[in-house]
Amino acid sequence: MGTSAAVPALTAVDLAQVLTDDWQFVFNNAGYLLEGAALTVGLTIASLLVGFLVGFPAGAVEVYGGTWSKRAVESVGVVLRGTPLVVILVIMYFVVGVPSIGMGVATLSGAVTSAILGLGLRSAAYQSQIFRASLQSIDEGQLEAGRALGMSQFEAVRHIAVPQALRRSVPGFQNEMTIVLKDTSIVFAIGLAELLTRSYDLFVEQTTAVLEVIIFISAIYFVLTFTTNRALDHLEDYYAIPSGEQT
Repeated sequence: MGTSAAVPALTAVDLAQVLTDDWQFVFNNAGYLLEGAALTVGLTIASLLVGFLVGFPAGAVEVYGGTWSKRAVESVGVVLRGTPLVVILVIMYFVVGVPSIGMGVATLSGAVTSAILGLGLRSAAYQSQIFRASLQSIDEGQLEAGRALGMSQFEAVRHIAVPQALRRSVPGFQNEMTIVLKDTSIVFAIGLAELLTRSYDLFVEQTTAVLEVIIFISAIYFVLTFTTNRALDHLEDYYAIPSGEQT
């Protein structure tokens, strides 16, 4: 029987050269990865905005709405929270067929608008619970005082409950922002090349730099989450309700 040839061990010099070549490969493709990061940031911001515009009214309905409106909002929320995000994105893109949207200087493709709507509606289902809890934390006596001063129920909620609820919802919104940022990686299912998908493209091209690419994109995700979390921490501190006003 023949013996297989022994694979020569890498010397320290050879290993250093491999690492240098791998990092050089990453830096040469940094622009490609940063373009994916830009798409990730854009999807996160747009999806959070859609989630807020839908989620805040939904949370208010769950607190102050009528019986049937509450049940409708709660039912839709349960469905969205219980459905895998990849299924929502596939339905938006392949079943509903969300059209592209012209923005004047640019056009959002059907895949981008589907991703924004899918991520946004899923976020709205969770944001509605953040805002519901924040609105419920407002003492009913404050609303009664507003009514005693001549405000309608809507005016009392708008001028008394909503400003305080928005302040108290910042910590929960901070967590939701981080979740949406990471969930953008699932848009690969409808053909969008965000940060994680572009890193996979590089794995296919040169597998020896897999670890380096992972470290690089992890650093990008860390910078994005760290800076946004610190910004929201500052926002929470700035708009925090003084302890004497919480009773």
